[in-house]
Amino acid sequence: MNKPLRRIAIFCGLLVFALLLRDNWIQYVQADELKNHDKNRRVLIARYGQPRGNIIVDGQPITGSVETNGTDFKYKRTYKNGPMWAPVTGFASQAYDANQIEKLEDQILTGNDDRLFFNRTIDMITGKKQKGGDVITTLNGKAQKAAFEGLGDKKGAVAALDPRTGKILALASTPSYDPSKFAGASKKDEEAYNALKPDVDKDDPMLNRALRQTYPPGSTFKVVTAAAALENGKYTDIDAPTDSPDPWKLPLSTQPLPNEGNIPCKNASLRQALRFSCNTVFGKLGDDLGKDKMLEEAEKFGFNEEVFTPVRADASVYPEKMDQPGNAMSAIGQFDNRATPLQMAMVAAAVANDGKLMKPYMIDSLRAPNLNTIEQTDPEEMSQPLSSENAQKLQSMMETVVKEGTGTSAQIPDVTVGGKTGTAQHGVANSKNPYAWFISYAKGNDGSPVAVAVVIEGSDTLRGDIAGGKLAAPIAKSVMQAVLETESDK
Repeated sequence: MNKPLRRIAIFCGLLVFALLLRDNWIQYVQADELKNHDKNRRVLIARYGQPRGNIIVDGQPITGSVETNGTDFKYKRTYKNGPMWAPVTGFASQAYDANQIEKLEDQILTGNDDRLFFNRTIDMITGKKQKGGDVITTLNGKAQKAAFEGLGDKKGAVAALDPRTGKILALASTPSYDPSKFAGASKKDEEAYNALKPDVDKDDPMLNRALRQTYPPGSTFKVVTAAAALENGKYTDIDAPTDSPDPWKLPLSTQPLPNEGNIPCKNASLRQALRFSCNTVFGKLGDDLGKDKMLEEAEKFGFNEEVFTPVRADASVYPEKMDQPGNAMSAIGQFDNRATPLQMAMVAAAVANDGKLMKPYMIDSLRAPNLNTIEQTDPEEMSQPLSSENAQKLQSMMETVVKEGTGTSAQIPDVTVGGKTGTAQHGVANSKNPYAWFISYAKGNDGSPVAVAVVIEGSDTLRGDIAGGKLAAPIAKSVMQAVLETESDK
């Protein structure tokens, strides 16, 4: 063979080798990636080729599936009381993928999870269509309804937990949206989805405010400051006077820290300071303890760490770097510290559970189509922010707030309720309407079955009437009552 022909033969051989190498790479190495790629239409056709499994609350489905016409997607998702449950379920759309539980548990809901292999094999042998499994939630339907209806046309959120286990009982966010309206792939679905975008709807109804929005916690954070004071031995007797002058100037400043109204805050005890929400007492406490001890206690409650429920909740923030006045202001919840409603429900839950914070979760179990449980969530301790003794002292303080302090509108007849109100400044120089907060818990026959956090971000209430005790506490009360009624029915 002459030299040019040999070169051509070698070159062609290399081309064939490269083709074989590429072919094998695609078939074996990239097979799973391509098979499950979001842009692979066959994957989407398979996903919507049969009814999805359901998301279950109180033993009943809050989702469903319906056949569609004129498309190669055979089924689309439906939702019962979609706006009420959207912060829990998320959405599943033929055109816009899915999020939250619908996305995280997609393999179970479509029936493609490896743990459902036996079910798929039996269905194939018997000729039955593939079925999806179910997601059993920890949610309490009555509590969710009370939270959603309590928020009404206000902008805000509610998070409720069972302090004993960490089960999420309610997760409401308003304004909300109906995921059924864009579950398909039609022009109408596209219009409905686009109308919800933040640049179109300034209220951002698809924002999960219970998990993904952080707010200045205002005076509800004083519960964390009180816990830090007790845990670090600054004070041991909650009824003894504190070293708290009024007025008290912020450190490195000539500016006095004001209290709201004519309230008795000079040298007030911890109980009275929480009852009247004394800024001077808790601001000075934060300064006396110092940033490091305040940061340590906040992080024990879960600040500065994302929480996975399994839906991700944004990390609440207690700044690691700030000056002395900033730390004092943070101790009353009015500097750069920010919290999600879930985080503040965790604070109330830890206090109610004698100082033990349980990890929040909203999926109780995963169930195969044959109703066999394939995964069960067990309660898990997250941290111990304060001792049992100090937690009980803080409970007594929070119960005084509800009995005769700023939280009386959360009182429930014949039920022990502890709480803390908060009204957090909003905007430059407090130019915008403040946020109204309330965190609380209620005691039952077997410990505390519910802890709640409510934040009202916006409403048509006159500025002078915006307060946690007026706006947020009644909502928390209705949620607690709903859980207590459920407990009594067991």
